[in-house]
Parts: sequence; C-alpha cells; structure tokens
Amino acid sequence: MLSVVASCGGGGSSSTADTNPDGTPVDTTSSLGPVFPLLGTPVTDTAAASRVALAAKIDNHPNARPQAGLNKADIVFEENVESLTRFAAVFQSQGSDPVGPLRSGRTQDIDILGAYNKPLFAWSGGNYRVTKAINASDLVNVGYSASRGKGGYYRAKDKKAPYNLFAKTSDLWKLAPEGSGPPQQQFTYRSESDAKPATSVAVDGAKVSMYNVKVYWKWDAASGNFLRSSENVKRVLEPHMTDDGQVNTKNVVVLYVTYIRSKADRKSPHAVTTGDGTGYVMTDGGLIPITWTRAARTDPFIFKDANGAVVRLTPGRTWVELAWKNSLAQVDPGVDPAKVAWPVV
Repeated sequence: MLSVVASCGGGGSSSTADTNPDGTPVDTTSSLGPVFPLLGTPVTDTAAASRVALAAKIDNHPNARPQAGLNKADIVFEENVESLTRFAAVFQSQGSDPVGPLRSGRTQDIDILGAYNKPLFAWSGGNYRVTKAINASDLVNVGYSASRGKGGYYRAKDKKAPYNLFAKTSDLWKLAPEGSGPPQQQFTYRSESDAKPATSVAVDGAKVSMYNVKVYWKWDAASGNFLRSSENVKRVLEPHMTDDGQVNTKNVVVLYVTYIRSKADRKSPHAVTTGDGTGYVMTDGGLIPITWTRAARTDPFIFKDANGAVVRLTPGRTWVELAWKNSLAQVDPGVDPAKVAWPVV
C-alpha cells in the first residue's frame, strides 16, 4: 500500500493519527489519496510510485557544475567527504536523463540510504574495501563497472575527467532486480489545513558551513521554495545552478551528526546517522529547532520539536544537510546575509 499524507491539523503535541507508537511515519487516509512516498504529494504516475528508489552519487566540485538532476531528485543528502561535499540524490517519483556528474561512493552511504528498501546505487566506483562493503550491503550496485554497459553511462565532452561521468535513470531503473519495491515513507507531511507549530520562527534563510562548502538557503515566498547559493572561490555567494535552474527545495533539514573515520577508507569521513542528535527543519518560510532519532539504519529519521511534537514537512522535495554541530546560522527577515557570520566548525 502506498503511503498517504497525514490530514490531522498541526499542534503542540504528538498525535497517533500520523505516527506509529515509535514516532515513525504511518500510512493513513486523507482526501489526497495515495501520495509519492518520498514527496508526500498526490500520485500522478502509478508506475513511478511503485518503483524502486534510485540513489545517485553526484559530485559537488566546482568543475562538476552545473550538475544534472538535482532539482528532479525527491530527496538529496549532502555529505561531508574529503575536503568537500558530495550529494546522494534519491529519485523515485521522476527520473533525470542525464544525471551527474557521478563520482565514487562512501561507506556512510550504506547507513544513509538503509531506509529506502534496497535502493539502486549509481556511482563511478570506489576502492576495493568500499566496493566490497557496498556489494555486501542491501544497496543494489548499478555503478559504472557493475552495470556492464547497461546503465546509460557516458563521458560528457564539455567537461574534463573525472567530472564528466553521467548516466540515465531510465536505463538504471531497468537494472532493478525482480521483486524490487518502492521505499517506505520517510517523513510526516503537513496538510493544507495544518498551522505552523509554535516553535517555527520566520527566517530569510540560513547559512550552513559544510566541509569547505558554505551554503546559503534563502526563502523565496513567491515560489514557496528555499533557493540554494554557495560561496565561490572568491568567497562571493552565487546561485547554485543545475541543468534546469537554481537548486531549490520545499524543505531543508539540517542534522547535526558526528563524523568518524571510515573503517574501509581511513581518509574518508563517515557520518553517524543512527542514534540521536539535534538540528533544524526549514519549511514554509520558518525554522524549527529539532531533535532527531533513528534506531537503526533501516528506519526513517524521526524529527520532534521542543514540545515533543513530530515535525511535519511541506509536501515536495527535501534536502538533508548532514552537518557538524553548530554549523547553522539563521538569517532573520530583513537582515543582510552578508552581515551574518558563517558558523565556524
């Protein structure tokens, strides 16, 4: 059965109408009918809603831009890697032909993507130990080598290696093993009648310091999206452009996580995404301080506000920043972002 968006109103306390006893999202009934499990929006393509999730590792090096597919992914994780960040873009409701540039995976991807029901994993490859770990996990390796020429991989002529490897999601989905199924719902979503929680504070946006990547998410009331900009090599903020315009999203989730060293590659950070921590949810022009919990890698994250209520996101696409502690600085309405210092992490 497909997940559907909760229809109960927002309030200051948790409700069993939209969560299981452990706080995880639950399938429920609303006037919207079935929704895409990673968006919370009404299903417009039943075949797409029932297919397996596909995670693509997309580069964030300046030479990789503009990337293809970031505005088509349902959920995007930004991970700290060695001296930079990389994206794990999860597609399910729609695809992207092409998608990329694709780069190598990390062992942290196994934990990050564990709740997506054996997703396909598109990547350029990795060292022996990382590849061994990916192959031993429940991620389905449809990478450059593993796809054996059937994933639609190609080298773009307008970029230099290693920033020029692309693929096609339409080809990658054909590699799904028999019996593959859709992911579970990851978040609890607001209905149109839900009021903002009392813990939501109006913001112009927020600055987030990642590994040598400084990101500004600005609220755009006209589109109802947060727009992404980042500092260039001259330390000037510029819009982060992708193949179809500036990167944008309905929700930005900033999770403060601990990074350890990967056992498979001691040079690589490894985000600890189980257990608990703090962070923020940015949705509908507001910023909500949260605590997050996740008992196991196969469970979705649970977000609760200061009143103990499950935080509901706006139906639509979501970006998740896997950030260090205290790496967010809010920018209040009417304040020049240039006058707000970047968090030092």
